[in-house]
Amino acid sequence: MMEQKNGSSFTGFILLGFSDRPQLERILFIVLLILYMFTLLGNTTIIALSYLDPNLHTPMYFFLSNLSFLDMCYTTSSVPQFLVNVNGADKSISFAGCVFQMYIFSGLGGTECMLLGVMAFDRYAAVCRPLHYTVIMHPHLCFLMASFSWISGLSISLVLTVIIFLLPRCGRNKLDHFLCELPAIIKLACVDTSSTESEIFFASAVVLVIPVSLVLFSYGRIVRAILRIKSAAGKRKAFGTCGSHFIVVSLFYGTAIYAYLQPSNNYSQDQGKFTTLFYGVVTPMMNPLIYTLRNKDVKGAMRKVFGKVYGLMTV
Repeated sequence: MMEQKNGSSFTGFILLGFSDRPQLERILFIVLLILYMFTLLGNTTIIALSYLDPNLHTPMYFFLSNLSFLDMCYTTSSVPQFLVNVNGADKSISFAGCVFQMYIFSGLGGTECMLLGVMAFDRYAAVCRPLHYTVIMHPHLCFLMASFSWISGLSISLVLTVIIFLLPRCGRNKLDHFLCELPAIIKLACVDTSSTESEIFFASAVVLVIPVSLVLFSYGRIVRAILRIKSAAGKRKAFGTCGSHFIVVSLFYGTAIYAYLQPSNNYSQDQGKFTTLFYGVVTPMMNPLIYTLRNKDVKGAMRKVFGKVYGLMTV
């Protein structure tokens, strides 16, 4: 009886993706392959620089290394599966694979929300409490804040994953998406999902609203502090310290809020796919680019490290 009702749990899922538009799929295959390679290269570079250059052994780059590692895992949880499905006739994913993909993708997305909020607090401490910065952001607190981000994001995702996959699907296994994402999977349920959607909305609000509130508080105080600075050079330095993070925050939170905090009846499946592509693939690729191009410390570390490597190669 259970096998008949919930057959998809035994046969896996079919990821339809963009199969109704094969030309778009071919274009996306090339674009996503390039973006994925840049994501791995850019984020690996930031992690390596933060480890190799003693000048980057600060709370800001500790959190940035966490973000870079997270972004690599985030894109790896979805892009390789998409590339395999697009490149072959088989677009299936096993039930266990789908569960794991949704758990990791949702968990890392939640972790990034929390981590960006923590990074905003770090910028607040750097700009508004510069004399007490090293006391406030001591290594133990940084480790606790990063750990809280990872644990909370993955824990909330675990609860949501269990809730979603306990819903009966009555044999439905065709997923109108290119990955096992929460809003797409809930559409397969063959029962009323109003209460489940309310639980998801509440969990999404907690994961998004709390960090966003911390960001708004931090940047409100930062702007007030910057406006009190009399010298133009001082204002530029302060804005430069926070500008990269604010751009990343705006890109990620904007698309995540658009995806998760609006009524499902106002959200078409095509919108969902392209929104997921943006915050799940494009933003993680742009993060190292934004931080590298706008950050003198990172550019200086790159010149120093690559200069040493070049020197060793020419010896």
